[in-house]
Amino acid sequence: MCSRAGSEVINKKSYPQQRGAHSFLHLTLREGWEEAVVLHTALAGSDVVFLVGAGDVDEPCDAFVVEETERGFQCRVEVPSPLYKYIIGKKGETKKRLETETRTSISIPKPGVEGEIVITGQQRGGVVSARTRIDVLLDSFRKKQPFTHFLSFALNQPAIQEKFLQFKEEVLEKCSKDHGVSSSLFQNPAKLHLTLGTLVLLNEQEIQKACDLLQRCKEDFVDQITGGQPLTVEVAGVEYMNDDPTMTDVLYAKVHMKDGSDRLQMVADQLVERFVASGLMLKEWDRVKLHATVMNTLFRKDPTEERNNTMTGKSSFKERESFNGQNILKLFENFHFGEVQLDSVLLSQRFSSDASGYYATSGQLCFS
Repeated sequence: MCSRAGSEVINKKSYPQQRGAHSFLHLTLREGWEEAVVLHTALAGSDVVFLVGAGDVDEPCDAFVVEETERGFQCRVEVPSPLYKYIIGKKGETKKRLETETRTSISIPKPGVEGEIVITGQQRGGVVSARTRIDVLLDSFRKKQPFTHFLSFALNQPAIQEKFLQFKEEVLEKCSKDHGVSSSLFQNPAKLHLTLGTLVLLNEQEIQKACDLLQRCKEDFVDQITGGQPLTVEVAGVEYMNDDPTMTDVLYAKVHMKDGSDRLQMVADQLVERFVASGLMLKEWDRVKLHATVMNTLFRKDPTEERNNTMTGKSSFKERESFNGQNILKLFENFHFGEVQLDSVLLSQRFSSDASGYYATSGQLCFS
C-alpha cells in the first residue's frame, strides 16, 4: 500500500505508441483516467503515452505521491543531478514550458547538488501532469546515458591470467600474419571477467540501491542455488560473436560449470531478471550469454575501452577493423584457460582499477 495520511497516490501505466506528435498531447479519457500525455523526443526515437488516474492505491510498483498542502498540492521527485539539465532544457525552455502548460512551479536543486525536484501547484491535476511528463523525459534521457557500472564475475585469478598470457603468446606466434591480428586486440589479463549486465547509476543513492538489491538477491535465491559455496567453473575453448569468422570483432572464452549443472546460468539469469524488474537495468537478452572476452577490436583504438557492451560485436561510436579469426578458432578451439572458484558477484565501476588491476568494486554479493 502506497497511500499515506494527507497524500494521494497516483498510479501510472505506460503504453509505447508510434504517433506523429512532436509535443505534449492531451486526450479525454473515460473509466477514471484523467489524462493521457504523449511525448515525442528526438532522442527517445518514439512516442510514449502515459495514462494517469487515481486508480487503485494497492498498486505499489510505479506509484508516486501527491501531497496536499496549505497552498495546493506538491510532488517530490528523486532525480540524480546529472539529469537536471534535461528537465531545465536549453536556456530553461523545457522547464518553462512544463510550468506554463501544467500551471505549476518546478523547483530544481543547483547543478551538482543532489536533492529532490519539487513540483507545486494549486491544482492536483496540474501537479500530476508535470510529474508524469518529467518521468517520461527522465526515462527517455536515462536510456541514452553511457553505463557506469556492471555486474561481474572476476576471472583474473593468477592461474587464469597465466594461461591467458600463454594463449596470447601462441596466437601472436602462429596467427600474427592473419588479417587484422595484433597484440593490441587482447584483453588486459587483470580485467578478465564475465559481465552479467550493465547499469546506469548516477549518484551514491542509486549505487546504494543496487548494493541493497544484491543483498536481497542473496537472501531470496542465490544462497539456495549455490548452497553457500563457491561455484567451480572451467574456462575452455574459444568462440566468436558475429556470423563470419573472417570478419571477427569479438573473440571470447567459453565458461561452464565443472559439475555440468546450470547453476551459474541460473544465478546470472535470476540476478538480471531481478535488476530489470527493479528498473536498475534494461532487458537486452532473454538469457545472459556467459562469456569472457579475450580479443576485441575496440581495444585496437582505445586500450581502456571495456568489452561490456560488445555482445553484438558492434559499436556505434567507433569504426572497427575486424580481424580474420579462422585460424585462431581452429588452433585454439579447445584451449584450456583453467579452472576457477567463483565466490562473489561484483558491482564493478566502469573505467576504473583497484590495487589488483581489476575494476573498482562498489558492492558485492558473496556466496559464502
